[in-house]
Amino acid sequence: MSKRESFIGSPDWILLVLYMVLIVYGWLSIYSATATSETAKVFELSERYGKQLLWIGMAFILGFSILLIDAKFFSAFAYAIYGIMLVVLMAVLVVGTTVAGSKSWFQFGSFALQPGEFAKFATALALAKYLSLNNVDMRSMKTKLMAMAIIGAPALLILMQNDTGSALVYVAFILVLFREGLSGITIVSGIIATILFIVTVIFGEIYVAAVLVALTVLVFLIFKKVRKNWSGLLVGMGLSLIFVFSVHYTFNNVLEEHQRVRIQVMLGLKNDPLGAGYNVNQAKIAIGSGGLTGKGYFKGMLTRNHFVPEQSTDFIFCTIGEERGFIGSGILVLLFLALMVRIIQLAERQRSPFSRIYGYGAASILFFHFAINIAMTIGLAPVVGIPLPFFSYGGSSLWAFTILLFIFIKQDANRLNVL
Repeated sequence: MSKRESFIGSPDWILLVLYMVLIVYGWLSIYSATATSETAKVFELSERYGKQLLWIGMAFILGFSILLIDAKFFSAFAYAIYGIMLVVLMAVLVVGTTVAGSKSWFQFGSFALQPGEFAKFATALALAKYLSLNNVDMRSMKTKLMAMAIIGAPALLILMQNDTGSALVYVAFILVLFREGLSGITIVSGIIATILFIVTVIFGEIYVAAVLVALTVLVFLIFKKVRKNWSGLLVGMGLSLIFVFSVHYTFNNVLEEHQRVRIQVMLGLKNDPLGAGYNVNQAKIAIGSGGLTGKGYFKGMLTRNHFVPEQSTDFIFCTIGEERGFIGSGILVLLFLALMVRIIQLAERQRSPFSRIYGYGAASILFFHFAINIAMTIGLAPVVGIPLPFFSYGGSSLWAFTILLFIFIKQDANRLNVL
């Protein structure tokens, strides 16, 4: 074995191939969505497809460079990388440029960089570093608070930039904490809170509160075991009622107007086909028109005529749905599922707790982006501006996802050197 091979280790070729396939599939979709004709020059840097090709080339350099770095570097400097990113996130609030209502960009001439995208892998590193310490126990309240602080700090700074979508991504780290021993009650409570929020917005506080009280009484009368713990039942009902009666205030005073409208449109409470609901309606029409096999590459009428806003960024999935149909969309979904399953498989074979935890962090971030992006494109989630990994146009997101993935590939390649 050569020195270069021993230094790089043994990178997982399945992950590398999946990454390459997703990158190529994504670029072809961007080219189709933005090029004026099939014969357009692919290296035209004044067009989005040309710029994306440049970002891809630089992403390959980034990925290969990470493979050349000592794997221990990421563990040793995890906190330092995280700290630098927090400083950068604070700096963008002061000297950043506002794009689409979010002050989350650094502008360098014609090039813009979004540091919030890079904060995700930095948070994954810091969380993995902390949870891999010998004295850390997820059953401890101190551990839970520290972990939530690591996750919450960048999320709060990004929220201050008015970039709600990117801030929501940090919810994905709950899956990492669950794998490391966080009680399932936390996730169940989050799901219940989400359901209560939705039904309260739809039906109102009084109706939902009445149903909660009725269900509590019913459970108390039917289940004998519950009667022995009646105080716990009452506390649960009380907390639920407090949450329900806080929904109205939160919805009307915390959320921005455009966020409220998007939620109302998604829930069918408001019809705004030419406003907040326009993107989603056009996207669903484009996806539905693709049928089983799609209209063919460069033959999507809605894609070619730019009927769907942001069809090369947040709504890139509608381009795939129209041109490649259900089969092409299904292939995309399977590719992402294969990527995430493979990451989890490799994470479970790691000798180092740091590498395992980081692997779950990478899988969680990719899953959240993948699931929410497609859900908002087909109208199952509010439009929150979350890119589809390796597909949506943009250098910041592509580089950040590349770094996120290749750090784990490097950790896995070095796993046999961990005693």
